[in-house]
Amino acid sequence: MIQKTTLFLTKCIIFFGAFFAFEPSINAQTVVPQTFDGLEKLCAGGSFNEFFATFSYIDFPAGTTFVVELSDPTGSFTNPIATTLLQTIDVSPTQKTIKYAVPTNLLGSDTYSLRVKASTGYVSPTRFKNTLGNTSFPAYYKEYENSFYINKKSDMALLCAGGSLTLSVDNETPTVPSSSPLNYASVKYKWYKDGTAITGQNSSSLVVNAVGQYYAEIDYGQCSDVNFSSNRVTVTSSSSGSSVTISSSLGNPFCSSGSGTVLTATSGNSYVWKKDGNEITTAIGRTYTTNESGNYTVEVDFGGCKATGSINLQSNTFSASIDVPEAPDTNTIAEGETLSVTVTDDAASPTYEWYLNDNLIAGATTDTYLVTVRGNYRVKISQSGGCITSREFSFIVTGPPGPATVIPNIIKLTTNPYWNIPDVYKTADTKLTIVSSNGEIMFDDVGSNYDPVTNSFVKDFKNVNPVYYYVIKGDAGEKKGSITVIK
Repeated sequence: MIQKTTLFLTKCIIFFGAFFAFEPSINAQTVVPQTFDGLEKLCAGGSFNEFFATFSYIDFPAGTTFVVELSDPTGSFTNPIATTLLQTIDVSPTQKTIKYAVPTNLLGSDTYSLRVKASTGYVSPTRFKNTLGNTSFPAYYKEYENSFYINKKSDMALLCAGGSLTLSVDNETPTVPSSSPLNYASVKYKWYKDGTAITGQNSSSLVVNAVGQYYAEIDYGQCSDVNFSSNRVTVTSSSSGSSVTISSSLGNPFCSSGSGTVLTATSGNSYVWKKDGNEITTAIGRTYTTNESGNYTVEVDFGGCKATGSINLQSNTFSASIDVPEAPDTNTIAEGETLSVTVTDDAASPTYEWYLNDNLIAGATTDTYLVTVRGNYRVKISQSGGCITSREFSFIVTGPPGPATVIPNIIKLTTNPYWNIPDVYKTADTKLTIVSSNGEIMFDDVGSNYDPVTNSFVKDFKNVNPVYYYVIKGDAGEKKGSITVIK
């Protein structure tokens, strides 16, 4: 019995001896975080997200790697947040510096902590300190780093006695995220009145019921930057029942132009425009540009009170019409037929210009034109008296399907100063030659290069009607003839 007891004691002594012999080795792993070098807080963003953490360590196995971890926003490491390892720098055999980045989805807080974790599972019992000696410090990732606008970029707003108005963050281009903080759902705001923060206001809009100067700032806690703030809006009082007037930049009646006249209402906070009682949904600002006559009204919100103004806008322009279908509809004439086109208008001292394929038709200066050539036509009516303005009509003249072969032999300057050939001869395999009566070559090329306007050969003449001669050679044989020009 004594021998068994002695043997048992001997085994216990050997076991605990071995345990205590290994205990110093187990507990010798040590990490000592150093104080941040010149850093009070982690203020990251798209423009900057690189930080350094230096620490000393001893008794770690070869190949051990280290990372730094953030606490949760409250400072607890129950659920630590992994940072992004950018680089590990060996300062000495017992010292390392880790270059890291904070997560881009980090929930901002002023009470984060940072520690070291080894691949062996060891975590540093002490935390990093900032330059103020605190182990708890701000950490934010700033999604939006820019100034922005409120109140539709306006620096003024009106407030009626006893009323209220809402100032909101602008977002003119939602498809461009960097254009407005509204495109980042996690962004919060701080609102200021007369330079003092308004407690409890962190949304993208603010209801105002007192005069003063207001602006908003992106709320990044202690990482907030005045450069990430809005324009300043001065809210002044407006008496209830303020009158509204509408002015026309071109007067009333106005002379219609390409850009139109600009209607401007009395300054307010928001506007609802109507024409002849129908709301103009695209008109939301203080001004509206139009070329149309009508009864225009605008309801102006002065911040708790509203008023409406009106203007019966009249235009000094003229009305006009044309007696043929306009483009893109077409007008058809058979080979050898003509089409008389007339415009009707009430313009003062009107002038007329007719165009074929965008080329001015010489001599066509009345309200009627006799079409003999197919093509794209345009007529421009200009009012040269009173309100100087113009209107245009376009129409298309085509022919029936199938090749036309009738070659005209007379050019009437009063109706159509151009000579044309059927399309069947306007090919690269057809040769066209036109000469004057005195042998001057007016055109000598393939038919596909002939254009009746740009290749017009008609010259000025006095008494004798000039005669020209043509020769057309192609697969269908040879055609010859004369062309007589008459007034």
